[in-house]
Amino acid sequence: MDKALCYGSLAVAILMMILFLLDLIIGVPFAPKVVDAKDGNPFAFVDVLGFLASAIVAYLAFNASKDLK
Repeated sequence: MDKALCYGSLAVAILMMILFLLDLIIGVPFAPKVVDAKDGNPFAFVDVLGFLASAIVAYLAFNASKDLK
């Protein structure tokens, strides 16, 4: 049960990292519909923080799974 929770949280963290990275690079899936091209991505800071938070959760899940072995 403990390993399943670790691997589940690792999978969700990796999925969120991919989503935040996609939004940062190409603006999919969370980009606003009306954005002026000269303004860039108004949520770039949130994407970076979300990516970092997901990376921390992924590290903690990986480290916890190594402790259970």
